[in-house]
Formats: sequence, structure tokens, C-alpha cells
Amino acid sequence: MKQRHMGISGPRVSAIGLGCWNFAGPYGPTSEKESHETLAAARDLGITLIDTANVYGMGVSEKAIGSFLKGRKSGFRIATKAGIRRDPSTGTRFFDNSQDHLRAELETSLRNLGVDHVDLFYIHRREAGRPIEEVMHTLLRFRQEGKIGGIGFSEISPSSLRLAHAVSPVSAVQSEYSLWTRQPDLGMVQACLDLGVGFVAFSPLGRGIFGAQAPDPTSFGETDFRKANPRFVEPNLSRNIAAVQPFKDYARDLGATPIALAIAWLLARGPHVIPIPGTRSAGHLKDCADGVSLTLTTDHLAEIERILPAGFAHGDRYSADQAIGVEGYC
Repeated sequence: MKQRHMGISGPRVSAIGLGCWNFAGPYGPTSEKESHETLAAARDLGITLIDTANVYGMGVSEKAIGSFLKGRKSGFRIATKAGIRRDPSTGTRFFDNSQDHLRAELETSLRNLGVDHVDLFYIHRREAGRPIEEVMHTLLRFRQEGKIGGIGFSEISPSSLRLAHAVSPVSAVQSEYSLWTRQPDLGMVQACLDLGVGFVAFSPLGRGIFGAQAPDPTSFGETDFRKANPRFVEPNLSRNIAAVQPFKDYARDLGATPIALAIAWLLARGPHVIPIPGTRSAGHLKDCADGVSLTLTTDHLAEIERILPAGFAHGDRYSADQAIGVEGYC
């Protein structure tokens, strides 16, 4: 497995990581056994970056990773996140970047994972009313205490990144980025490159749209994230499936899977881009790993751009509720 730096000051990690939200069942029921099989497959493929969060199943994902790690030397670099809360009486989501909350959640995450240190700790969503410089000082305190390695932020704007980075180097920014979600190209990918920050791309396979089989909404459970996502609601879904089919045909012409080609496209966006596909299938994970060794020429990239130009997707990437907390820019 090829390696990339997680920012100038960060560690070297595998060119792709494993996103572990799936361990908490956002795309259908799963089990600890299935999560362990996926982690074992990642280890065997040389994937070293494991990405989770405290709110993925309210600890379910972290605990699955922790039980897998128990008694093993895995070689994984672990990233987790905090900052999202819900009102216990109403279920309303809000964001808390206070030192007390982040410390409590970090301590819980460390217990869930069975470790005393995580390699990367993200602010999952920025609390708009709290200066990001204050949050950076909180995170630096955690690092001085030996509880975290790198500092990261998820779904922030380039301007917020620059404010944070002026306090101390940020290791990584995590945002959705794929062939059908291209907003990071409007400043964030470039800002990360300029500052020496790793860009971690979640949902690099468009929540399954670039899989070999088209998503089937009749198989979505009541808690499936896609059930309320505009791109997976008709008539958008049918239009998106039709738009993506020529890309899948092109992948086949190249002797690759659409999964591998979508990953290779992201890796070609810059040496600092690290996709973290989430899957519960060892076979799909192998397809993702194959994308690391798939070299795309300028002609390949031009043809992909012709087939799937920026902005081709039908529907917003998030519903209004899903988009709360994401910083806009451009």
C-alpha cells in the first residue's frame, strides 16, 4: 500500500483509509463480527488510517474498533471526532466545542477504543459562536497532555482553516469529496495544499452511487441515511444512476471497477488527498485498494471530466437538516 503524509507535520499513513461510520449501521444493519472482518481486511491490505467518531452509533463504532484492537498489534493510526450533541428532550442537534465537552468526549472515546492516545482528533462540526482560535488552544492542551497527536476539523471553510492554522499547524481537514461532490475544489483542496494540511475525503464513492450495483431504495431501512438524502430520492436517483452509468462503462473499458476508478480520480487531485471509503464488504475494500495502484493519465482524467463534469449530480448533497453545521464558502 502506498503512503501519504497526513499534513507536513503529521504521520505517514496509507493512501486510503477506512471510514467506520458504517460500523454503526447508517446504511443498514451490521454486527461487531462484520466490523471485525472489515478491520481485518483493512489490516491485510495495508490500510493504516482508521476513521471514526463518538457519535457513530453513540459509541458503537468506537467500541467495535476497541474490541478488535484488544490484544492485537494492528499498526492502525486512529482518528476520532467530537463536537456534535443532541438535546436529550427534543433530539435537536447542536454543536459544542467547549473545553469541558471536548475533554469529556475525548476521554469517553479513549475508553471506547481501549487506548490512551489517538493519532488525530477532529472537531466534527464547528460551533459557530466560539472563536476557532479558542478551540485550537483547547486541542493544543490535549496534545500537550499526550491524549491526541494531530489536530483536525471537519466540514469547515478555507477561511476558518487559515485562522486555526495561524495558531498552530492543523494536520487534516475532512470533508465530503468525490466525483459528484466537488465543492472542496472551490478553495479547500487548494488551501490545504498551500498550508501543508492533509485533505481527508469522506464518502469518496458517493454513498454507493459509484458501486458496481446501483443503490436500490427499496432496500433502504428506516434509519438509512440516504432515505432523506435529496440525491437518493426520486426523480433525482434515477437521473443520477443514468448519469453515472457511462462512467461505470468507462471503468470496465479500462479493466477496472468503478470503485477503483473513483478512488484513483480522487488520489489524482493532489498528493495530500486521502480518501476514506466506508464499507462493510472486504471485496469492496479490495476494489478501493486497487484504486491506489491505478495510474490515470491526463487523457483518462479528461475523459472522466467529459463523462461526469463538475455539477452533474441531481439534488443537493444534504437535506436541510443534514446540512446544519457545515460551513459554506464560495
